[in-house]
Amino acid sequence: MTSDMPARMLRLLSLMQTRREWPGQELADRLGVTLRTVRRDIDRLRELGYLVEGTTGPAGGYRLTSGTDMPPLLLDDEETVAIAVALRTAAAASGVTGIGETALRALAKLEQVLPARLRSQAGALQQATTAPVSYGAGENGPQADPAVLAALAAACRDHEIVTFDYTTRQGPPGPRRVEPHSLVPAMGRWYLVAYDTRAEDWRIYRLDRITGPAPTAHRVPARSLPAPDPAAFVAAKIATAPARHRAVATVHAPAAAVLARTQGLPGRVIPIDDATCTVDLSGGSLSRIAQLMAALDADYTLDADPEVVGYLRAAAERTLRRTNGLSRD
Repeated sequence: MTSDMPARMLRLLSLMQTRREWPGQELADRLGVTLRTVRRDIDRLRELGYLVEGTTGPAGGYRLTSGTDMPPLLLDDEETVAIAVALRTAAAASGVTGIGETALRALAKLEQVLPARLRSQAGALQQATTAPVSYGAGENGPQADPAVLAALAAACRDHEIVTFDYTTRQGPPGPRRVEPHSLVPAMGRWYLVAYDTRAEDWRIYRLDRITGPAPTAHRVPARSLPAPDPAAFVAAKIATAPARHRAVATVHAPAAAVLARTQGLPGRVIPIDDATCTVDLSGGSLSRIAQLMAALDADYTLDADPEVVGYLRAAAERTLRRTNGLSRD
């Protein structure tokens, strides 16, 4: 790396972005150059607009600080994919006004300055990702391996059959061969909507359970999805999937109001009359069930498995203990 100054500069900048402060000699050792070369490279970074401060100490060091001007960003592949996903998801969730419009502008600017390879990845993510499905307040943003996300997005864009291993709740990973259609963020996870060529049926696959996605170089015509859109398909599949914990509430509030409070999935909120509805809160997480029940903000009666009732009772008792200890000034 000694004789490749541009590559060395990028490596230097990458190192400085990972830690608050670097001793000069350690930078020199990492880069395989002399301390004098590090000093010259630091001066070049300053000329490019990066604010690099010298630090005091036995050997001296350097610190990359923030400034009023935004110099060129250095992003690796996974960081680029993560930013593109975040912007695309924000745009899909917010529509074409407000933050959604801003996110789309930022995504367009990002794609303009990316190298061709990363621009292709970002473009594939934009084409393959649909509006997110949301269910309940307080959930974390969707999580996924950027490499898996990028590979499946490209396959969706190109209508290319992919193979991967998929881990189900019941057993070890098994092989899958699918025609990918789209990617949907839902309930804190990412889902692949695809046609399973062996089952000869449409399926959804959680990306956190997918390993080793591999393109087959076999492209096929796009199939018509048996749903209005991918988000609706994922929502319906999740709503009808077997749940580990059963909980159904009869809520004394209009169905429309409950849907607005919980951002409920289709099929989960069923009106009984104008002032009452049932809500199926069943799922795999006791804490999520508790969050959704708190979001109901209305009187209800509950029909649930014993472990759900026990969890809710314990949570209520903890809340009461903490509340009783507060000052009543």
